Amino acid sequence: MDTKNPGPAHDAVDAITDQWAAVRPDLETAPMAVFGRIYRLAGAMRGKVDKAYAPYGLGLGEFDVLATLRRSGEPYTLSPRELTATLMITTGGMTGRLDKLERAGLLTRSPDPNDRRGLRVTLSERGGELVDLAVSAGLAEQRTALENALTDEEAAQLSGLLRKLLATSA
Repeated sequence: MDTKNPGPAHDAVDAITDQWAAVRPDLETAPMAVFGRIYRLAGAMRGKVDKAYAPYGLGLGEFDVLATLRRSGEPYTLSPRELTATLMITTGGMTGRLDKLERAGLLTRSPDPNDRRGLRVTLSERGGELVDLAVSAGLAEQRTALENALTDEEAAQLSGLLRKLLATSA
């Protein structure tokens, strides 16, 4: 196997599964080893990406809203309900994010012309420019993490395996 960085022979997750094996040898801890590493990796990368967004005045939550609008394509407009469904947060949480982003001039809210009770949220030009910079910074952190540990083939294989696992777990 051609690996850029094989990693430690024994890590913190191994220590945890070893402890379980000592006190409960009847347990099969292989799933714990896989998901423990996924959780730890997600947390570590979340922190790195959050730091990459910080120079743009964005946290992960604000970035997610702006990125969702940007990915939606022109005219970069969605309803609060569409945003809430995409980001899987409560309507209260969405309202707070929208308030903050609107005050910063990164998006606007306007009445929905097709629904008197509805609103449309639109990415501002400034918001689009900012999210484009932030997404590049976040991707650079992710790219560095992959390049420091995996070959391109290994990264593609890992992505496929995680896609398969996610599809059966959702």
